[in-house]
Amino acid sequence: MRTTEKEITFHRPFRLESLVEPQEAGTYRLIVDEELIAGLSFPAYKRVATHLEIPRLSSSSIVRQRLQVSYDDVHRALALDAKA
Repeated sequence: MRTTEKEITFHRPFRLESLVEPQEAGTYRLIVDEELIAGLSFPAYKRVATHLEIPRLSSSSIVRQRLQVSYDDVHRALALDAKA
């Protein structure tokens, strides 16, 4: 298992299907867990979980939670944000 973290920025409030409330614009931490695919002659990974850390990184809140989200949903929201 490997985990990668990256910061993503939304310039406008956004909505994800897996989250009840719209989220504020800002920079968030995206955490992706991947599993090694066994039996191949080269290393390859498949995504097994994606989490978004709420609230945004610039928030003064000390309490953060990681909510499971769809990787594709996050990237669709980022693309919509970039178009607007």
